[in-house]
Formats: sequence, C-alpha cells, structure tokens
Amino acid sequence: MEKKSILDMEGKTRLIQETVPGKQITIAHIIASPDEIIYKKLGLDPAVNYEKAAIGILTMCPSETTIIAGDIANKTADVDLGFIDRFSGTLIITGGISEIQAAVTSIIEYCKNNLGFTVCGITRT
Repeated sequence: MEKKSILDMEGKTRLIQETVPGKQITIAHIIASPDEIIYKKLGLDPAVNYEKAAIGILTMCPSETTIIAGDIANKTADVDLGFIDRFSGTLIITGGISEIQAAVTSIIEYCKNNLGFTVCGITRT
C-alpha cells in the first residue's frame, strides 16, 4: 500500500492510499485436523467439510488471481472451495490433507512458473 500526500485547492493536505499490486502469494498455509469451531467461524459447514480433515488458506495479489487458483485447486485434487474473494485475494479450500497439499503446491508452482509471481513457502499447523 502506497500513501501519497497532496495539497488540495484549499491548501489542505490530504492523504491518498493506493494499492500498488505486485504479483505475489503472501500466505499459503495448511491447517491439518482443524477443530470444528474453525469451520464454523469461517462460515463453512462442518457437516460437509469437517470430515475432510484440512483447510488450505491462501492470499494473493492481484486479488483476481484467486479465481485462477480456485480453478487450479479443483483440477488438481478432490477439494472443495470454501471461499473465494476476488476483492481481498483470499482463497480457502477444504479437503483431505494430501489433497490440500497437492492443490496448494500446484497453485504456488503455477503462479511462480507461469505467471511470474513471487511466492512464499507453504506453512502448516
């Protein structure tokens, strides 16, 4: 986020915030065996998702990349899309641990190798 100061016509200083997007994945995290409350707080249905055993969380910029990432996740492994936000750049997927690992790895590799993104490592709890 970049901040600029400008002087308006009345001589007052105004701050303008601009998002200057890079091409990057800033979080790629896998939660293995999450507690049911995490599903509920995320707005996911535990009856559908809880048996899946893992949650993958990614944030990326530009935020529309989450649409591509969701497609890659679905084509890579048997995962469910829990949440895609093309405005904030957040993607949440649920599935088995190995499926989430495969999907997140594929997203990271595609964004790095095909889109020229700067990517972070995959973390896990």
